[in-house]
Amino acid sequence: MPLGILQDNKLEHVPGTSPLHELGRTDLELATGIDRGLLKHDATGQIVLVPQPSDSPNDPYNWPRWKKEMFTVVIAYGCGCVGAVGPLLTPAFVPLATQFDVPLQRFTLGCNGSCIVAIAVGSLLCNTLAVKIGKRPVYLVTTLGLAISCFWAAEVTSFPSLAAARAVQGLCMAPFEALIPASVGDIWYVHERGFRMAIFNLGVLGGINLASPIAGSVIQYGSFRIAMHAMGGAFVLMLLLVIFFMPESAFLRHDTLNIDTSIHDLETDMPEKKKPVQHIEDRPKSYTASSEPRDSYVKTLMPWTGYWNHVSFWRTFLRPFVVFASPVVMWATLLFTICISWLVLISITLSQIFSAPPYNFSVSAVGATNVSSFVASLLATLVAGPIIDGVAKYMAKRNHGTFEPEFRLPVMCTYLIFTAAGFFAWGESLYNEDPWPIPVIVCMGLINLGVQLGTTAVVTYVSDSHREEAAEAFAIMNFIKNIFAFGLTFYANDWLAAQGVRDAFFVIGGTTVAVTLTTIPMYIFGKKARSWVKRVGVLDSVLKVE
Repeated sequence: MPLGILQDNKLEHVPGTSPLHELGRTDLELATGIDRGLLKHDATGQIVLVPQPSDSPNDPYNWPRWKKEMFTVVIAYGCGCVGAVGPLLTPAFVPLATQFDVPLQRFTLGCNGSCIVAIAVGSLLCNTLAVKIGKRPVYLVTTLGLAISCFWAAEVTSFPSLAAARAVQGLCMAPFEALIPASVGDIWYVHERGFRMAIFNLGVLGGINLASPIAGSVIQYGSFRIAMHAMGGAFVLMLLLVIFFMPESAFLRHDTLNIDTSIHDLETDMPEKKKPVQHIEDRPKSYTASSEPRDSYVKTLMPWTGYWNHVSFWRTFLRPFVVFASPVVMWATLLFTICISWLVLISITLSQIFSAPPYNFSVSAVGATNVSSFVASLLATLVAGPIIDGVAKYMAKRNHGTFEPEFRLPVMCTYLIFTAAGFFAWGESLYNEDPWPIPVIVCMGLINLGVQLGTTAVVTYVSDSHREEAAEAFAIMNFIKNIFAFGLTFYANDWLAAQGVRDAFFVIGGTTVAVTLTTIPMYIFGKKARSWVKRVGVLDSVLKVE
């Protein structure tokens, strides 16, 4: 029972478990059945690379450092833009509902609800296309769609047209929520993912939190049309960044050692029939990955690399629903939905809360309430990577050099402490009509600090547990999360008006505590759950390529 995790004795090797540290040991072969001489390490020689890269210079794991970092920079900017466009108009919901002559609840449903449900559908569709043809074409087309839909929304003359533009925006936003975690897993090793997942979350949450302060002032002193035009310009820049610095990360990897996804202690991926490990050095000299020429930079700019997965379209479409059968994905979906959806509820009720007495905020002031959320998310990002990666490496060291994906989960205690406390305090402070710094700075700061740490831990855990099915896992997680958030748009404003802000957020806080406590059994039984998924073969009928 390593560090509280129940061991599994049914499989020789449980997928997700892998050697991470050698720590100067000479008994690694005896302890894990893996010949140390076959494993590739980082530059220090102390950390085993998980997953093991191939010898090909075109393998994303072998990209130059600058190329990986630029890819991550584009992720941060792109996710920031995508995070911003969703709540862009929320500070002005009350005056805009009046301007378009529709009730507030209907305006919320049409403006945000249509966007959210489109993200849910787009998550499944974009995942299917990404698995079939690769991720780059999907990123390119949807980024172009985001720019066009923003310019469309800026020129609408009716509420139905605005709702339609927002639906198109949601459809095009989907890959930057559902595919990015899988792209991070495509190019970064296990011991490097925590910080990059935090960057992804900062982009999304930072965009959400910065959009309102900026857009609020623009809308108040200009119009929502100016804000949408500016957002369209931001996506034009994003399109250029995707073209030049976001090459295809999907890669068919052969002749590598499966030390994290195999059910055996050591297994190789080879294009022909699998051979025993001891014969690796006897491969035919006619095919070696290292002899492949490195793709030129100009070639990587092609919109499509020719990547093609021969599995059927409908089988690919069904993959996310089958992956949901994994207890790891079920649990992560529950946590991910709770982590993010309550932020959606807060965003669509901010105008309702702070435009009314006793605060009587202007549109720009309502938008400015999110500044503290951005600062909290930024601070959380600075510590999320070192904490999540650091805890995992420390626990792997304590576990005799063996990494378990469950080592990502202890960080969830920060989500329980900060976010739950923030929700309770938010409801109480607004009920007591406390001065605005208490709910805005203290409460929203606590909530976003916890959410950033919690979501980073969840997505990293899923990526480590189901590396080969990461895209499908995040697609179904985003689908369910957005369907739940869409449901909130039907009753959020009326719920707060009818029940009161304190009772509503006490319910939210209590729900958050109950759901987060499920992390304890997930940590204890997670390895057995991963073993069960592999032994039963619940994913194989749909995930295996014919």
